Amino acid sequence: MAKRAKRQNIIYHIATFILGIIMIYPLLWMISSSFKENADIFTTMGTLIPPKFTVENYIEGWKGFGNVSFATFFKNSFIVAGIGTIGTVISSAIVAYGFARIPFKGKDLWFTAMMITLMLPFQVQIIPQYIMFNTLNWINTFYPLIVPKFFGSAFFIFLIIQFIRGLPLELDESAEIDGAGRIGIFWWIILPLIKPALITASLFSFYWTWDDFLGPLLYLNQATLYTVSLALKNFADPTTITNWGAVFAMSVLSLMPVLLIFIFFQKYLTEGIATTGMKG
Repeated sequence: MAKRAKRQNIIYHIATFILGIIMIYPLLWMISSSFKENADIFTTMGTLIPPKFTVENYIEGWKGFGNVSFATFFKNSFIVAGIGTIGTVISSAIVAYGFARIPFKGKDLWFTAMMITLMLPFQVQIIPQYIMFNTLNWINTFYPLIVPKFFGSAFFIFLIIQFIRGLPLELDESAEIDGAGRIGIFWWIILPLIKPALITASLFSFYWTWDDFLGPLLYLNQATLYTVSLALKNFADPTTITNWGAVFAMSVLSLMPVLLIFIFFQKYLTEGIATTGMKG
């Protein structure tokens, strides 16, 4: 039995290693290609070691296109993702607290309506949203990408609700005895205790907003307003010779913010996901 268990353990680790290599190989190939000369990128696809190491791709790629550098595109992405994340997390936490702790008429109905929105495809919303934002003269601005974030996200609201329900009601009752109101309980009691859930929501919101391509494609028409995801698409011009080395170099740089955020906050991400299913 011991030998069988050891053999199964070895097979499991070998299979995991192989699958891990398969999953990470495209990323490694992209990083490797960003240091290759353009002529070597597709002729040496079988090797991850550049025949001739160069950083010229990063220099050329950072210059951008249309007299707009990638510094502008990164700035735009940080504005949209940063402000959008703050708005999403704050509004979602407030709504989640109301659903989890405050009794009100029609609570179950509104909660059901909110959850139904999770099943509503984004493609269904595109045309009415575009018409509305066009009427408000918000096209070619960041408003369509940021303002809706301040009205909460059903997914994050549900996630935070699950976390709040895991907190003892006695905490609220003790605070009420001490004279705290709803706002005081939320600010001084609930918010500090749901920090893992808030960080989890922040990470996911930042990731999804940073990677969003369709939103900027719909609403941004001016190169100076492009986000990184939209800029990368326009960097690869099918009508001319594409500088693939520069495209891969900027793609690698575009991954750095989300990668660094994950490295620094992965502890809270794991804790938030692991505890959101707890009930009080």
